[in-house]
Amino acid sequence: MKKNLALIVVDVQNDFCPGGALAVNEGDAVVPVLNRYIDLFTSSGLAVILTRDWHPADTKHFKKFGGLWPEHCVQQTTGAAFHPNLRIPSNAMILSKGISKELDGYSVFQASDAQGQNFAQILRLHHIDELFIGGLATDYCVKETALDACRHGYKVHVLSDAVKGVDLNPGDSLRAAEEMKQAGAVMVAFDQVTGFIRA
Repeated sequence: MKKNLALIVVDVQNDFCPGGALAVNEGDAVVPVLNRYIDLFTSSGLAVILTRDWHPADTKHFKKFGGLWPEHCVQQTTGAAFHPNLRIPSNAMILSKGISKELDGYSVFQASDAQGQNFAQILRLHHIDELFIGGLATDYCVKETALDACRHGYKVHVLSDAVKGVDLNPGDSLRAAEEMKQAGAVMVAFDQVTGFIRA
């Protein structure tokens, strides 16, 4: 069994789910699917990495300070917490992004853990070179993470059954999927991943 694989669960937080400040339509639908992936990776002894938006209250990311978005996922708020039904393994690595007032922090490659290690350092430390990416949202943080991972030379799989998009403009998610594929990412679903890991 391969051990150089990691599951990346992107921003499955309350503010991106129905009822949240920046809700993705049916964003919570990814939760049960991601739980299956989390169980699969955990039972196979593979790394699970969760990312979260962790914005200061006065970031340029927000509309009131010149950005694109309403306030969301402000540090230490309920909106910034992971969805309550997401099953987070005790050994999962949690990385925060968007913590700077100056940066949007769409990509996980701009995230770091509580000790200040960035994403790329963590991947090197754990000898990970193949990523399976799901979460929210297809057309922003999932896309930017996948594109950055491809640029950095990682093998990238996007979990087509475990992502949802914002679609600020109609068709954004479809265009994001095509952009990720053109960059080298492969779209996969649960049965394919199960077969791949257990092969």
